[in-house]
Amino acid sequence: MPQYCRPGVLLLSILAAVHAPQLRSQPSAQAADGVSAQIAAAVAAYRAPQRRSSVDFGATQALRSIYVQRANAPLWSRDGNATAQALALVHELQRADSYGLQRADYAGDAIAQLAEKPTGTGAAETGHWARFDVQLSGAALRFISDLHYGRVKPAAAGFNLPEMHQPLDLGASLTALAGATDVGQGIGAIEPPFDHYALLKSALAKYLDLAQRPELKSLPAIGGSLKPGDAYAGAPALRRLLIALGDLPAGSAAVADDTTFSPELSDGVRAFQQRHGIAPDGVLGKSTFNVLTTSFAKRVRQIDLTLERWRWLPPFETPPIIVNIPQFRLFAFRTTEDRVADILQMDVIVGKTYPRTQTPVFESDMRYVVFRPYWDIPPSILRNEMLPKIRANPGYLAAQRLQIVNGQGDNSPVVPPSPAAIEGLAAGRLRLRQMPGEDNALGLVKFMFPNTYNVYLHSTPAHRLFKESVRAFSHGCIRVSDPLALATYVMRDEPGGWTRERIDAAMNGSKTERVNLQQPIRVLILYGTALATEAGPILFFDDLYGLDRKLEGQLGLAPAK
Repeated sequence: MPQYCRPGVLLLSILAAVHAPQLRSQPSAQAADGVSAQIAAAVAAYRAPQRRSSVDFGATQALRSIYVQRANAPLWSRDGNATAQALALVHELQRADSYGLQRADYAGDAIAQLAEKPTGTGAAETGHWARFDVQLSGAALRFISDLHYGRVKPAAAGFNLPEMHQPLDLGASLTALAGATDVGQGIGAIEPPFDHYALLKSALAKYLDLAQRPELKSLPAIGGSLKPGDAYAGAPALRRLLIALGDLPAGSAAVADDTTFSPELSDGVRAFQQRHGIAPDGVLGKSTFNVLTTSFAKRVRQIDLTLERWRWLPPFETPPIIVNIPQFRLFAFRTTEDRVADILQMDVIVGKTYPRTQTPVFESDMRYVVFRPYWDIPPSILRNEMLPKIRANPGYLAAQRLQIVNGQGDNSPVVPPSPAAIEGLAAGRLRLRQMPGEDNALGLVKFMFPNTYNVYLHSTPAHRLFKESVRAFSHGCIRVSDPLALATYVMRDEPGGWTRERIDAAMNGSKTERVNLQQPIRVLILYGTALATEAGPILFFDDLYGLDRKLEGQLGLAPAK
């Protein structure tokens, strides 16, 4: 009988065939159990790198939950290799600066090294992939959280804004990235949904590139102000800088080595001035020169800090009114989209730079409009400015059309001026107000959104101040340059036929009139020193109140140089 037909050998062959898959699966099952155990240990031991801004919006809990739900199965490696999604995510961590974040916060380079296939085998390889998985998940969760919520709470920066807007399931977001066909697109869905956020992020890419060319800022000093036709040895360098910034067309017709401050260069300087809130006279004076030679690193920092503040804002549910303090500009949205074509814009005057007169950053709802308002003098202005003048000059009250009243309403009785009445003002028993009219400090209309700061929007008789490029003149309230246009916008959907003509008549009528809004309007008083426009130019503004410096410190960042 042939050997292969013997019953004993045949039985062994059959048994071997039946049990071979189980025998082969034992090392695989053991490896899987080993990875799970190593991941569980790595999760338990994980500690996020410390940084100055250590607010946790749920990333630590999300890390634990993800692996509990997966029974500690790996998320970022398969068959001994990092997944394509893992490599793509590591790449995004390595370029966190392109998002306005700090690369060092996410250890992208160190995790990239872990993504390389180890040379060891067995337990060493298992431990390697477990560390890689947990380190990448931990860093990515912080990255996602920072992009969605920001790195500090608005209140810590002195901003009275909601601490958390639309809640984000960090764990679900990370798991979705692990299976995404386009990781970059998935990250984009986590970021703020605003067009101007995306525009500013694109501008950041340009300025990160410019920051690699610091020599562009090396301009020879100027002795005085340069006007068209003046000689300037630095003209060629100035031309290169203005072209790089986009303030001068790249196809300049001028001779490259011309050492004259030409009309063409003057036009480029004028474009630069317009972008930086400087009176656009086309003259290269010391003030413009100092702004022109501000380092690219500082401009990158301005963009970073403004992107951070965008992350604090929720998507707009209704068309808002936004005031950007350092820009001295108001934006009244006609839709919830932040597109220029759908926004009414106008110049504003904001609070002085002294701490007690700065316009605060906050949000509230506009609820009513008052035509031909009285101006109720705030206690601080009464105490520090008005009372000394009233006591020194008995005719001051009449000259300024001021009234002493007993009560809080517009119909409160007027108290005749007297030493006793003046002392009643000083003691807070009586109130001082200015009568309505063209010379009233509030102008002919005020827009009220109740808040703890007693700040509101209003018109003004001091129209000349809108000609200034730096418009920080108020005690904290915000004066608008086109009150009729703003009132027409605010009351466009109100019943009663509030046309532009009727509003103009109410502003110039003979009585004080309050109109309650049926639909409140969200008002956001914000602070951003960089803005990318749809037309292309990138705008920068002075850090009027030093809030960029404050946020830098809260983020643990050394001042940019």
